[in-house]
Amino acid sequence: MNFLEHIQDPADLRSLDVDELEQLAAEIRQFMVEKISRTGGHLSPNLGIVELTLALHRVFESPDDRIYWDVGHQAYIHKIVTGRQDGFDSLRSFGGMTGYPSRAESDHDFVENSHASVSLSYALGNAISNAEAGNGHYTIAVIGDGALTGGVAYEALNHIAVTRPPNLIIVVNDNGRSYAPTVGGLAALAHLRFNPRYEHAKKLTGRVLRSLPIVGDTADELAFRLKESLKQLVEPATVFDVLGLKYSGILDGHDFQAMEEALEHAKDMGEPAIVHVITDKGRGYEPAINDEVEKLHGVSAFDVESGRPTNSELKMTDIAAMAVLHAARQNEDVVAISAAMVSPTGLGEMAGEFPDRVIDTGIAEQHAVALAAGLAMSGKRPVVAVYSTFLQRAFDEVMMDVAMHNLPVTFLLDRAGVTGPDGPSHHGAFDLSYLRLIPGMTIGAPSDARELCAMVAAGVTHEGPMAIRFPKGGAGTIPELPVEPIEIGIWEELESGSDVLLLATGRMVELAQKARLTLAQQGVSVGLVNARWVKPMDERLVDWVRSYPMVITLEDNVISGGFGAGVLETVSLHGLADRIRIMGIPDEFLPAGSAGEIMKSIGLDAESIAERVLGLVSGS
Repeated sequence: MNFLEHIQDPADLRSLDVDELEQLAAEIRQFMVEKISRTGGHLSPNLGIVELTLALHRVFESPDDRIYWDVGHQAYIHKIVTGRQDGFDSLRSFGGMTGYPSRAESDHDFVENSHASVSLSYALGNAISNAEAGNGHYTIAVIGDGALTGGVAYEALNHIAVTRPPNLIIVVNDNGRSYAPTVGGLAALAHLRFNPRYEHAKKLTGRVLRSLPIVGDTADELAFRLKESLKQLVEPATVFDVLGLKYSGILDGHDFQAMEEALEHAKDMGEPAIVHVITDKGRGYEPAINDEVEKLHGVSAFDVESGRPTNSELKMTDIAAMAVLHAARQNEDVVAISAAMVSPTGLGEMAGEFPDRVIDTGIAEQHAVALAAGLAMSGKRPVVAVYSTFLQRAFDEVMMDVAMHNLPVTFLLDRAGVTGPDGPSHHGAFDLSYLRLIPGMTIGAPSDARELCAMVAAGVTHEGPMAIRFPKGGAGTIPELPVEPIEIGIWEELESGSDVLLLATGRMVELAQKARLTLAQQGVSVGLVNARWVKPMDERLVDWVRSYPMVITLEDNVISGGFGAGVLETVSLHGLADRIRIMGIPDEFLPAGSAGEIMKSIGLDAESIAERVLGLVSGS
């Protein structure tokens, strides 16, 4: 019997015995490997969380009991058991099922939650509301894959320890890894268990001690001291013990009975409780198990037998990493910093060659940037490699700790602009806007791999902060290193014309070149400038604008506050604002899908650009 095809709702799980659950778990793992091999996605986190997800949905009654997934990429099994099996054929595609929880998809999803470490805050808010309403519902936060290294999680834990709402359960999914092995002293949690007998014995001890005549301390105080002393003899206190939170100790995350018993005990606590499970990332799939670096954490389409990607094209990420490694070989003060993403940002080779000069802070972007400031103040040349969307989390540190001190920190903003299948939370559509307003910040947007290397070379020698943004995607040719630094603030005039001037940044340069050819066939004379430095802008800008009746800016950033806004601000001082038209990402969160599909949907593909420019020039 195939059990998976009969699971459409969490209630369908509750009639299964342990043997049937084991068979279902095996079917789910086979289903996951087959589907993700075609679409790409987060493979190994979901292979590891199968039994835990099934146990949660057997013990709790979603959606009345809310389950928050942190990070949300471990929610694929949750999607399967809440009626979305068919969606995996379109996983992470344009118009298809997202790779994270989605409020638009299901009543069982409550927050998109693809930026780590915030589940405890959401959960506390819900638990407080439930307590006030007296509805008896449970709130469960499943936090794992390194998310517990994020500082906001500890802020929430601290507040939970004070607020102590009932029916709040925190499940720590501990596989010792985020993308790679989890780092930090707090990654190792201790093991004191809670169970009904322990709670009963504690209460009995308290009653006995309160019945005895006590000199000095009250009976309650003595009972508390005795209990704590006995616990310390057994095992040192965990961070959860220090906060006064009930803690399960370590459980086998693939043992249905043990997990369900622990979850039932946690329900009876009447106060916040921690259930700590150990899971095997990549469980059941040998290529993932044998991958010592990432365990096939996030994958593109791959060959099922070998686990190897079907497309091994060199990425812009790889080019940036090559340039940083070359700089590190030339200058021993160059250090690289990553927030739990050494491998995804391409720093693995540098970490192997210079292990003491690649620092992984865990999922702690704020700390990573402040750490870079401290290193720069001490004479180092830190390079912070981070996805554009994640640097948003450290905006204050970028401004107040790096820029305000004019420190030589280089930010490599990977996956800038439209990134594709990871959806609305991962598009790097805002960095030009939130960085351009920072005093002293230099911002580069290379149009190709060679320019990317040249900007890295400029960044590691620049006396001040610099951000270099580049898209997710293929690199084309591999530049030969070293590449001479590009002079900051100097743009490249690629073509001259008379009817309209296109000012394009980054990946938009290639699209502008294609659009220009189309427009030339329509008799439109188009000039084109590679505006590779968004800040500072080329001093020739005003002269260029004066030379054309119309100037159109092109960027893969939101229009509000971006490159085009900067051009408009500059030329408005010279009475030329009426000549500027801005093309960029509209004021909305973009869906998942391939970059090409999304760019076309918002009118930023080459064909749409040509059509829009033609309409503007002709006045139609």
